[in-house]
Order: sequence, then structure tokens, then C-alpha cells
Amino acid sequence: MTRLVGKVALVTGAGTGIGRACALLFVREGARVAVAARRAEPLATVTAEMARAGGETLAVQCDVRQARQVQDVMRAIVGRFGRLDVVVNNAGALIAATAEETSDADWDRIIDVNVKGTFLVSRAALPELRRTGGGSIINIGSILSLVGMKKRAAYCAAKGGVLLLTRAMALDHAHERIRFNCICPGLVETELIRDLFTGTPEREDLLRQRIEQIPLGRLGQPEDVARLAVFLASEESSWITGAALSVDGGFTAY
Repeated sequence: MTRLVGKVALVTGAGTGIGRACALLFVREGARVAVAARRAEPLATVTAEMARAGGETLAVQCDVRQARQVQDVMRAIVGRFGRLDVVVNNAGALIAATAEETSDADWDRIIDVNVKGTFLVSRAALPELRRTGGGSIINIGSILSLVGMKKRAAYCAAKGGVLLLTRAMALDHAHERIRFNCICPGLVETELIRDLFTGTPEREDLLRQRIEQIPLGRLGQPEDVARLAVFLASEESSWITGAALSVDGGFTAY
């Protein structure tokens, strides 16, 4: 598989879950891949996995809420690989709460990680994508970019913001051949989801109820999202920008 040969990609939030799956599949498709995350240990693990897959990699610790750290990541990528072609904005945070249950601090954290982080990484990447004559920025939204859900007030606001930011940037930079698209996953089996839905009989019952609402009858896997990210990173999607693409087992078809 060589759909991304010659391309350099950055994946944020790459230590676990969807980000890890994207990084590994990008390497298998021939890309050189920089991975960024806040925690060093998961980064080291995924970098070792990528190396075993034969990839040329770079790992950088980064809090995407911090503009200076984001700029440091871009300098490291260009210093190592000489260019940047693809960004996957996957770093995210979730809280299960109504508006009344959400503290000021939690609201700020959810908005900052999901929306501000996507903004800062995209803004910093634009000059590098421009130098290579175009590129692809893939933002990981959610089905809650498209529909509401109980006890997800801050998260819905954040992921809705990611989608509209994606579309605004797609219009601003289409003339430069820089494409922006938003993947909107449903319930994907990641560490975050396991923490949210396991541990008590009530949580596990809620997970069963959620799976029953998925027409295809199963949780998504990180690889389900990664395969779409590869398509959006490749030239196969060269006439797609500003799109919201659901990967949700049919949930939003209702």
C-alpha cells in the first residue's frame, strides 16, 4: 500500500486511539509521520510500533493549546523532513455533563483542546502547506458536530465548532489547493470510551443501549476512522474540501 508515498504527515493526539491508528496506517501507506501528544509514554509506544512497521518517524511532546509548543512542532517537522503535506487534528477532550454540571474550568478545557487546538495547529501548518503547493488538513470532529446529545453540552459546542472552523478554512484556502475536511466518528472503541462506559453495571448498560442505536450493530474501531483519513490525505480525494464525513455505523442516518 503506497497511497501516501512522498508525503509528510503530522498526527496530533497520536499516542492512543484514533490518532495512533492514523499514524500507523499512514506509515504503512508510505508517509513519513510526525506524532504529537502531551504524554511521553504513549508517544514512545506508538513511535516504536511505527518503526517496526518500517516508518520514518518523529515524536514531539506538545500541548496543542499552547501556540509556542505548536510552532516548535512545525519547526521540528521541517527540520527533520523538510516539508509538510498532511495534518490530522485528532487531539481532543470529552466531558459528560449538562451545561449546569459543567464548571468554568471544564468548559475552557473542552473548548481549548478541541477548538483552539485545531485552530492553532492548522494556522501554524498553513505556511508549510503553502510552500509545498497545497495539502490536506483533516480535522477529527464527531457525530456531535452534526447532532446533539444529552449530557454533552460543552463537547457538542466544541465539536460543532470544529466542523464550522473546518468549512471556513476550506473556503479561505481552496485557491491555494489546501483542503480541509472533517471526519465525524460515532462511538469508537478507544481508551476514552472504555473509561466512560465501563466500571459499573449502570455504565455498561448504557454502553449496550448506545450500541443498540447503531444500525450496523457494533462499536467503531480506530482503524475505521484511519482508513478514511488516508483517503482524505491522498490524491484520491483531491476534489473534496469542506466536507463533513460521518463514520458512525449509520447512527446519523436516522
